[in-house]
Formats: sequence, structure tokens, C-alpha cells
Amino acid sequence: MIERIRVGVAGLGGWGRNVLRSFADEPAFSLKWICDQDPVRLAESHARYRAPLATGRFEELLEDPAIDAVAIATPAPVHFSMAWNALRAGKHVFVEKPMTLCSEEAEKLVGLAERTGLKLMAGHLLEYHPAVEEMKRQIASGTIGELLFMYNRRLNLGVVRSTENAWWSLAPHDISVICFIFDEAPGRITSNGICALQPGIEDTAWATLHFPSGRAANIHVSWLDVHKERKMVVVGSRGMLVFDDMATTDKLCFHDKWARHHQGIGSVSVHSGAGKPVPISNETPLPREIRHFAEAIRNDKPLRSDGRDGLRVVRILEQANRQISMCRAAVGVVRVRDKSGELVIHD
Repeated sequence: MIERIRVGVAGLGGWGRNVLRSFADEPAFSLKWICDQDPVRLAESHARYRAPLATGRFEELLEDPAIDAVAIATPAPVHFSMAWNALRAGKHVFVEKPMTLCSEEAEKLVGLAERTGLKLMAGHLLEYHPAVEEMKRQIASGTIGELLFMYNRRLNLGVVRSTENAWWSLAPHDISVICFIFDEAPGRITSNGICALQPGIEDTAWATLHFPSGRAANIHVSWLDVHKERKMVVVGSRGMLVFDDMATTDKLCFHDKWARHHQGIGSVSVHSGAGKPVPISNETPLPREIRHFAEAIRNDKPLRSDGRDGLRVVRILEQANRQISMCRAAVGVVRVRDKSGELVIHD
């Protein structure tokens, strides 16, 4: 068993700084290297976290034989190359979501990690949220009866991106949680989207995941919405669970509401009881996620969000995005702005 895992963190942008802080604070890790191509960010993080070594070259970090693991929180287009080189260098890898931008690359990472016996962890943060873990426990214990379906909403006004659509930007969180809750991969996906601001880039997208068990889950993501919403609703035959991540208190609630079809008499009865909060830990998910990575390395345990989980999410992202692109092409219209800024429709 490794006593303290010597780690290097690459990518010190907005979210990368959170990842760095969590690795620095976790006693199971010993922070040895930080890496970023921006010298200002590198210097600021070096001063704040007192990492012994700092570099703008990821290769330099990998060349250090004393490093056991690396965390990659860089932009998604370079996830594959960095994770691939880290695994080839004999390092355990934590890589932020999405693990890669295509399933072929994800499959290569999974294969390399399994051949080398190294841990490959996808940064599916919400699988480690206390509310999501409690939802899964409540479902397993039969609190809501039979799990019927689930829907997720991830909406806001901004941040609007130009290199990816809202589906790729926002949906990985919800896909990973749905597959974790259902414990299966969808057999069929239907999806669509709207390009309102930029040609060819969907600002809003909807997808329904249809599972072999007969259950389904719907996802709505948008960076062009009047509400800021981060909500998951699980509907069962004897109750419902609502996880509202925007709530300041009582983020997870059980609702004693359900409907039942009586086949013998052909009628439906509806029960509408009271709701009540479900107690959960106040700990944020990122430290829990990092601790899980450490335990898997130190005790050679399976990872919850391992490379195969990362691959599953990328495959779903790809499949849904192909349908979104096909629907856009089939409509045959493009919204663009003229020099005055007015929207013009071209077919």
C-alpha cells in the first residue's frame, strides 16, 4: 500500500484551481508538481500551494519517476493526449469530464489502463454528491417503490461557448448521474437542439435516454434560459425524490406522491401526500471524489467513475449529438446576424 500518493496537477484554470486545492488538502496525497502553460497562473498557484515543482511542460512532470498519479483539469480537446501519455509513463490518472471528445479515444484509454493495471478515473463529480448517493440508497431501499423514470434540468443564462454546444458542455454531469442511478446504459437515444445565437452551435438541447429495463430519463440543458436550475427528479411507483442543487437548504426531498393504474377496473388513482427533507451530508462532492481516487490507488479497489464509466458517457454524448446535428441539417435553416446585429434566416 502506498503511504502518501505523490501527485501532479495539470490545468490551473477556473475549475482546475478547485481540483488543485482538493488534492492539496487531501492527506492521502502529497502534491509534488503543478503544471500550466500560463506563467501567471502557474506562479500564483505555486506561491499559494507551495508545490515543490512547477512547470509549463506536462512532459517534464511525467518524466519524474517519483510521481505516482496525475490529475488533468485542462480543456477537453487535450484530455486524450495527456491521459494517454500519463498512462504510458506509468501514472494513475484522474481526468476531468468529458474524458475524451470521441469514443474511439476513450476506448484506447480504457484499454491501456487495463493492460497496465493503472487506475483511470473520469471526473464525474456529481456521482459523489451526497444527495446523489442518498438518492441511490433511497431507491435501493424501496422508499419510492419501483423506479419508473427520471428527468434532469441544467439551465442558466451563460456561459455561452463557441467551441462546443450546450449538450457537450453541460450534459456529461446528468448522463453520468442517470447511468449511476439506473445502473445500466441506454439502448436507444432521441435528441434535438436549437441554435439561437450562433450558427451550428446548439444553445439548448433535449435528450431522452431509453433503457433496456423499460425505464427512461430526460435531460434538458441550456445556457439561454431565464432560470438558473440544477434539478433532478426521480419518479417511482410509491413516491418521488427531488434533488435541487440551487436550494440553500433541504437540497434533497422525498415527496409522498404517486399514481397507480388499476387494471381490473381501468381507472387511475392519484395520491398526493406531504413532502419532507431527506438528511444529507454538507460536504461538497469534489473532496469526496478525490478521496475515492486515493482509496482506489492505495487499496487497489475499483473506481466508481472508472474509465469504462467515462467511455459510457462519451458514447452517449456522441450518439445524442449526432442526432442533434442531423435534426439541424434536416431543418435546412440557419440563423445568422447581419452587420446591424439583426437575426436573418437563410434556407
